[in-house]
Amino acid sequence: MNIPKELKYTKTHEWVKEEEDMLLIGLTDYAQYELGDLVFLNLPEIGDDVESNEVFGDVESVKAVSDIMSPATGIVEDINQVLFDQPELINQDPYNAWLIKIKEVKEVNELMDAEAYIAFLASL
Repeated sequence: MNIPKELKYTKTHEWVKEEEDMLLIGLTDYAQYELGDLVFLNLPEIGDDVESNEVFGDVESVKAVSDIMSPATGIVEDINQVLFDQPELINQDPYNAWLIKIKEVKEVNELMDAEAYIAFLASL
């Protein structure tokens, strides 16, 4: 399983990348694998508030609909619009298929580095 060392991870299987004063958020390889083929994506709009530990969207796969949790509190700066027409890009390359960028980040959940995330996955 691919787990890039430069990213941070949540226990709900989102990845986080710090980029200047913003955070990019996406779904991990583990999440997309467990979900199966993704067919639909529901995300907030630019300018919406997201709250740490709260649902900000969901993904629908051939198996189920799953919530996407926010690893931080902030304001949605950008959305990966391509994913609305091609949610399968998350399955193909989860670490380049970011979902949202948030700015004015206030609170960030406790995030794991790659080593801690690997250990967490091993405990599941």
